Amino acid sequence: MPQTVDVIPAQLMRDQAAQSLESVLRFVPGVGLSHGDGQRDQVTLRGFSAISDQYIDGLRDDALYFRDLSNIEQVEVVKGPASVLYGRGSSGGLINRITKKPGINKSEITAQVGSWRQRRAEADLARVYADAGLAFRVTGAVERADSYRDPQFLDRKAFAPSLQARLGANTRLLLQAEYLNDRRVTDFGVPSYKGRPVDAAPGAYYGAANAANVDTSEATVKAIGFTLQHKFGDTLRLRNALRRYDYTLARFNTLVGAVNESAMTASLSRTQLRRAENGWFNQTELANTLTMGGIEHQILYGVELGQQNKDQVNRTKTGVATVALFNPVLPVLARDVLAAPATDNLGTMKTASAYVQDLITLSPQWKALAGLRYDRFNQQTIERRAGQTNLDRTDHAKSPRVGVVYQPSAAQSWYTSFSKSFQPSGEAFPLAANNAQIAPEETTNREVGGKFDLLDGELTAGASLFRLERTNIKATDPATNRLVPIGTQRTDGLELTLTGQLPEGWQIWSGYAWLDARVTSSPAVDNSDNVIKGVRVQGKRATLTPRHSANVWLVRDFGAGLRAGAGLTYVSDRFANPGNTVVLPGFATVDAMMGGRLGQFDLQLNLRNLFDKRYVVSGHGTAPNLNLPGSPRSAQLTARYAF
Repeated sequence: MPQTVDVIPAQLMRDQAAQSLESVLRFVPGVGLSHGDGQRDQVTLRGFSAISDQYIDGLRDDALYFRDLSNIEQVEVVKGPASVLYGRGSSGGLINRITKKPGINKSEITAQVGSWRQRRAEADLARVYADAGLAFRVTGAVERADSYRDPQFLDRKAFAPSLQARLGANTRLLLQAEYLNDRRVTDFGVPSYKGRPVDAAPGAYYGAANAANVDTSEATVKAIGFTLQHKFGDTLRLRNALRRYDYTLARFNTLVGAVNESAMTASLSRTQLRRAENGWFNQTELANTLTMGGIEHQILYGVELGQQNKDQVNRTKTGVATVALFNPVLPVLARDVLAAPATDNLGTMKTASAYVQDLITLSPQWKALAGLRYDRFNQQTIERRAGQTNLDRTDHAKSPRVGVVYQPSAAQSWYTSFSKSFQPSGEAFPLAANNAQIAPEETTNREVGGKFDLLDGELTAGASLFRLERTNIKATDPATNRLVPIGTQRTDGLELTLTGQLPEGWQIWSGYAWLDARVTSSPAVDNSDNVIKGVRVQGKRATLTPRHSANVWLVRDFGAGLRAGAGLTYVSDRFANPGNTVVLPGFATVDAMMGGRLGQFDLQLNLRNLFDKRYVVSGHGTAPNLNLPGSPRSAQLTARYAF
């Protein structure tokens, strides 16, 4: 395929004892981390926000919550615009989680304890009844933990049953359901001072003294769906997938709204946010392999329909308290925010799409890929506040994709590709008065790269060189203070990967990314800095995007069930705000693991941030005073029993 796809397999996630998408994605080149308002998974990919670019088994999953990995087999990061197959969004790429499915006769129970009173239990129960044509799998997790962040806690429950039935020799039906409840403190991190995050202890919290009661986020996700597959012989396959979900969020938070560097104080604001969301997506695909004129074609035809209903009420109050910038004495605050709603509406999004893609084998060495998608995307916002106008907008977009692959041997391939995607005005949120009249943004990706098998296929290397441009960006005109469709952000980048098996029992997962992500044209100015105002955004680097990032993870199997490994993560300086006046310093951390297997038992110890480095792991992306310190040294002990 003429595209970069990074796959994080189950074994890597297990070796690193990963329980969050953040811990998984930090080992993917080109990823920048955001704390997601302390209530959701959020990253940047190749310099562009991927807040809405979350998928599960190829279906959109853009609700704003922290995912659990107990039901995840692997994570795929598809780089660059992918609208031909996935629809709107995906400027820098998308994240697709592949769920654990029935089909194995293996079950496992896991117990885990770690620093800050972490306790987690997981179950993965799977059986196949071949005579009846049935297989089931049930996964689940319960986790309780405190945190290095002083008031933080985690209370999480996850449950996901699935059943697969053989309806005939060529027909299979998969039924899936999932439930997740996640409650924690809504943590926005620490403010900045003189262009850097404040030099405070990793646990320093800038919110309510009674945060465990009044600064919490609780998200609940329920989903159900099916996948029906049928083979019409060897050359024609039909797949239909449906997913319906319900999502609720009750978020209360206190954060730093402003900093007075002269007085050395921080002003606190409070927000009370409620989201109630439901939706469904149905995807029907027909895959056809055929030969015409001596040329082989693998053609994919697809139709996708969907609807999302997003209800939200947001109340905000500024200046609820003022605290010292260093060593703050936190106030005791009430849970409810007594203010008129700043947002109170219902947004409806309807999608109707059709797409076709053809992978053409021109010769044993040459392949071509061409695809086109048509989307009709309708958005409506029903306002509940007096004096507000209901909004309605329909966009029609075409997303093309072309690429060529040259394979001079079975062990190497070279490719070049061109693709486009579109981002509607209200891609993830309901339309607002300041964006309803603006046409969708467009992203174009030009890329060349190569993929290579080494050591008889045991080791895989990849390289890609690309230019991403996002045009028609919504920016603020300083003369009128209104959003206008003027602006371009561009990322020039290089990504390198090396993964697989090395001699003497070694395994490696490594990558490097160089990203020059800049706003190349914009009339917007940034007034978010504590001291410097009116900074032109044009020419500035994209926020939360390091110029250099690298990682390496090495594990060795010593035989007799013993294994050990270590990894290094490096991230260079990033900027916290669009004006680039606040820098998040670069950092490097080292992790290590050791484990042993005896029969059906497996015991593993993980050490994170082995040298106890102080660093800032993430920020907000639009503000200078919301920066999250990284974790100090921590330990995790995991025990598994397979049967």
